[in-house]
Amino acid sequence: MPKQKKLNIQSLKGMHDILPAEQPYWQFIYKKAKTVLDDYGFEKIDTPLVEQAALFIRSIGEASDVVEKEMYAFKIKGGDLLALRPEFTAGVVRAYIEHGMHVLPHPVQLWSFGPLFRHDNPQAGRYLQFNQLNVESFGDESPAIDAALIFVAYKIVESLGLKNLIVRVNSIGDS
Repeated sequence: MPKQKKLNIQSLKGMHDILPAEQPYWQFIYKKAKTVLDDYGFEKIDTPLVEQAALFIRSIGEASDVVEKEMYAFKIKGGDLLALRPEFTAGVVRAYIEHGMHVLPHPVQLWSFGPLFRHDNPQAGRYLQFNQLNVESFGDESPAIDAALIFVAYKIVESLGLKNLIVRVNSIGDS
C-alpha cells in the first residue's frame, strides 16, 4: 500500500470557529438585541439554513450578484436545486406566506439571527459563513416603519454601550 501524504485538516478559508473564550461576547450581543427587539414588539423566527434555490433566484433576482456569483447552490439526488441561505428576507417572507401570518394583527414584526453563506473571495472582514441580525416588518407600507426600523437598529447598537453614535440615512436613486 502506498504511503499517504499527511493531511492538514483545518477550517476553510473564509470560515471560522467561535471559540469558548469568544462566546460571552456573542451571547452579550444576542441578549442585548433580543431585549430591544422584545421591547419593540418583534418576535423571533428561525428559517432553515437550506431552502429551494428558486426561492432566492425569484426574490433576489436571477441576474443579481448574490445569485450569480455568491450563492452556494447544489443538486440533491432527486434533482432538486437547493441553496445555503445567503440572506434572511426570502425565507422569512416564505414562512410568513406559508404559515398564514397575513391573518395576524399587523404589523407583523419578526427578527432572525444566525449564519448566512455567500461564496466570495475571502478578504479582511468578509467570510463565506457569517452571522447576521435581521428584522422584518409586514403590513405597514408607510415610510414611518423605515424610520422605526432604523431607530430599533440604533437602540440595539446603543444598548451595546457604544457612545457618540451618528446615523446617516441615504437613498439609492429614490426621490
